[in-house]
Amino acid sequence: MQFFRQLGSFMMMGARAHAQWELDVSRTILGSKKRLILLGLMILPIFILGMAYASDISQVLPEILGGKKAYSPSYYSLGIFLVSIGIGLMAGFITGCIGAGGGFIIAPALMSAGIKGILAVGTDLFHIFAKAIMGSVIHRKLGNVSVALALVFIVGAMGGATAGGLLNRWLYELNPVLSDAFITTIYCLMLGFLGSYAMIDYLKATRAAKKGSHGADQGAHGGGEGVDMGNLPKMLQSVNIPPMIRFDHGVTEGGRAISWVFLVLSGALVGLAAGIMGVGGGFLTFPIFVYMLGVSSATTVGTDIFQIIFTAGYASITQYAIYGFIFYTLAMGMLLGSLLGIQIGAMVTKVVKGITIRGFYALAVLSGFVNRIFALPAKLRSMEVLDISEGLASGLETFGIWAFFVVIGGFGLWVITVFVQNIKVLKGEEVA
Repeated sequence: MQFFRQLGSFMMMGARAHAQWELDVSRTILGSKKRLILLGLMILPIFILGMAYASDISQVLPEILGGKKAYSPSYYSLGIFLVSIGIGLMAGFITGCIGAGGGFIIAPALMSAGIKGILAVGTDLFHIFAKAIMGSVIHRKLGNVSVALALVFIVGAMGGATAGGLLNRWLYELNPVLSDAFITTIYCLMLGFLGSYAMIDYLKATRAAKKGSHGADQGAHGGGEGVDMGNLPKMLQSVNIPPMIRFDHGVTEGGRAISWVFLVLSGALVGLAAGIMGVGGGFLTFPIFVYMLGVSSATTVGTDIFQIIFTAGYASITQYAIYGFIFYTLAMGMLLGSLLGIQIGAMVTKVVKGITIRGFYALAVLSGFVNRIFALPAKLRSMEVLDISEGLASGLETFGIWAFFVVIGGFGLWVITVFVQNIKVLKGEEVA
């Protein structure tokens, strides 16, 4: 039981580190005229494509640009674009307001909107990569990163991302419904565990707050994890398979060292998750680095941000983009929405109690879990694995979609309401 509590705690730390990175990147983009111009240029092809289809010019475009034979839609739809902005906005609210990565809702939201799972994964990865290269290729606050540690880890992450991309494409070619069912199952497992932990954590914090405890958040926000190692990290660091990679020189005297083998294997696992799910993988990097490898949380933050940029870029381009599994319109819409949502969400945290935000986070994650678990029976029925009526399967899926969007939409409405009501407070003005 202790293992699962620690695993959940470290996964939450990874989500918070990723959220802080997204907030910094968003501020960097919105604070630079050059980056805003670049963003405009990235969105311009959407409108050009839209005009092309409106005038039927698309009929003479080369087949390589898409058409009916392409896996991904090559057409422009204003409705789809607006939906993608809304999805990005909601993810941004979660990231900025809750202080934990909201990217986990993107793939379920896209799949609920009718996008194939493999296309949702590739588009999410491309959205992360586009945001990263616009904000900064190398994060400005990587003072704690061990370059050697990061580079060896990235080698494994790229291998894992390749395997994840190959697996997703193979399943899609075998049966598109099987592909959707596989991605849905993976999300069910991840969101179910993380959501359960977040809800238990919230309930404990609520009880502690009622008792007047001031230490409710220490476990989730502590910065010393990995300084005092457990037995597993000590055992792994004692294995001498050269070359040994040294790190944490500023944390312990003389630093620490671990074999490249364990770093490559760790990177492969994180990259595999990123390649299959379309997320950065930070929720796995923290428990692996801190709990298993004995890396300090400070160094883990730097390495995690470093790997997200390169893993997302590599996976999105080599495993999805060149095979037509990226919906460019969706990616740009999500980028626009998330940039705005993150900023609004971050400002709302200044006028809302932290315990309330933690409750919303638990609900958001669990709503994603409900969405995917209720979508699974319809997919299993289509594959003739589950013998249920079409009406029941459709009803369960519809319930999951409504439950998800009601919770996420309700949260978004609450954020906007709180923001509007407290604009004067946020500006530092007197309120009557």
